[in-house]
Amino acid sequence: MDQTTPREQTLAQPAKPARMAMGVLALCFALSVIGRGLGESFTVFLKPISENFGWDRAQVVSVYSLTWLVSGLTAPVVGRVFDRSGPRMVYSLGIFFLGAAFLVASHAQSLWEFQASIGLCVGFGIALIGNVPNSILLGRWFGPRLPTAMAVVYSAMGGGVLILLPASQILIDHLGWRGAYQLFGVVAVCLLMPVVFLPWGRLAAGASHVVKKADPGFADEGWTLFGALRHHAFWALFSCFFFTAVGMYAIAAQIVAYLIDAGFPPLQAATAWGFSGVVLLFGMVGVSTLDGIIGRRPSVLISYAISIVGIILLWLLQWYPNYWLLAGFVIAFGSMMGSRGPLLSATAMKIFRGERVGTIFGTISIGSGLGSSLGSWTGGLLHDWTHSYNPVIAFSLVAVVLGMIPFLVVPALRR
Repeated sequence: MDQTTPREQTLAQPAKPARMAMGVLALCFALSVIGRGLGESFTVFLKPISENFGWDRAQVVSVYSLTWLVSGLTAPVVGRVFDRSGPRMVYSLGIFFLGAAFLVASHAQSLWEFQASIGLCVGFGIALIGNVPNSILLGRWFGPRLPTAMAVVYSAMGGGVLILLPASQILIDHLGWRGAYQLFGVVAVCLLMPVVFLPWGRLAAGASHVVKKADPGFADEGWTLFGALRHHAFWALFSCFFFTAVGMYAIAAQIVAYLIDAGFPPLQAATAWGFSGVVLLFGMVGVSTLDGIIGRRPSVLISYAISIVGIILLWLLQWYPNYWLLAGFVIAFGSMMGSRGPLLSATAMKIFRGERVGTIFGTISIGSGLGSSLGSWTGGLLHDWTHSYNPVIAFSLVAVVLGMIPFLVVPALRR
């Protein structure tokens, strides 16, 4: 017989939702580590694949560009599927596409095969287990604390980079790039069954006190996608995602190759950039904490300023390839790599909250995919045309500055 008093039972009740919320957060983080880590691992494979087939930088980078283009363009589809079919379908499909893609890529012989597998399939897989479904799912558990929760999940990009970039280089050294891809595919396929049989009904239900509690400052106006498209906040958020992704990915796709060309050994270059995963967590949480202290606009502008410092340090590394500059670059650029994402996501989820939020936020996220694709591809072209990284760095700097402009001029993006 239960001997607890009604008061003790009441005090004990919140513990389970709290544990469930942390479990959902851990799950979203782990899936993001897998998705983002596998996507970013191509920066390590870029050089050996290019040398294996004799392709120029732009051709190989086109695969990486396509990955993030597809990830962005399919985000509305992912949001729509989540709204209609729930998380089990979305996350299971994501793991399946990732596993199949790497198994196919391990036997690829032509550029189009890499574009179809690593580009199309990995891009779609990343979208299916990425920020759009994670934002919706976490919003049901964390409510007003969503920016902090999303900061943790966005930092999974850093965790993926930290784990999978050095691991990729080690696997390439021992198994070759084909063997490494085959191993990635097998591991992903093995994860499919555990994901399918998770208790998605309970996970998708959310915490009752979050789902039922309305934001005091929010009035549900029944947002639709077409209605959101006519709102200036939609395009302001889209612009932030787009230009920031252009600037950051113009560099990110070639960082390991850049460091090798600057004189650092391959494993050291991959590990150095992988270490950005450590500082990214602090950057994410730091910017989200600042948001609660000094407000959204100043917090975001500070993050952009730090990114600009990182770009300048990277530019200096080609003339002064020392560990002090390398550490400064990794800390400044790496810590801010996705630091704006949680705040932009939370802003979108608040402004366009409603039944169609998945579709609307997914459509806004197209900006990130387009920007990542355009930035990395343009960076590769600039390097091929000029045989120098200086135009790439200048292009990145201009794009990052453009990305911060909406926070200077659009009132809806302030707290």
